Amino acid sequence: MVLPRGNGDGWVRCALGHRHWGLFGAAGLLLRHQGEVLLQHRALWSHHGGTWGLLGGARNRGETAEQAAQREAAEEAGLAPDAYTVTGCYVDDHGGWSYTTVVAHAHEAVDLTAQTGETIEMRWVPADRLRELPLHPGFDATWDTVRAIA
Repeated sequence: MVLPRGNGDGWVRCALGHRHWGLFGAAGLLLRHQGEVLLQHRALWSHHGGTWGLLGGARNRGETAEQAAQREAAEEAGLAPDAYTVTGCYVDDHGGWSYTTVVAHAHEAVDLTAQTGETIEMRWVPADRLRELPLHPGFDATWDTVRAIA
């Protein structure tokens, strides 16, 4: 599958001096179902490749975090927007750049597979066992806060 390049694709530096993907920020979908979280094993070539994180990516100009997370989840794993209900958001602000975790509850534990080369594998993981996997550093840093609202 060939996906059009979004107008938010590109690297930026935040006020803290970190390099981030997403000219207008980024967003990801934290999908939960009965104590489990859907995780994406990130392609080795990607930023922090080989780690586990959320379906997500760069926000396009004028796109809300929820829209970006929904679009990315559909592109990367074929997740239909009617398969879940959004229940909240958490914004990790880095000064001039932010990542929004969109929290949602799946109506059922959908079986998803990678739709693009950005994903090695999709897996439902018990929330209390997430840290047994090598997590994306940004996701790992915010997990305790996000878990409390999920």
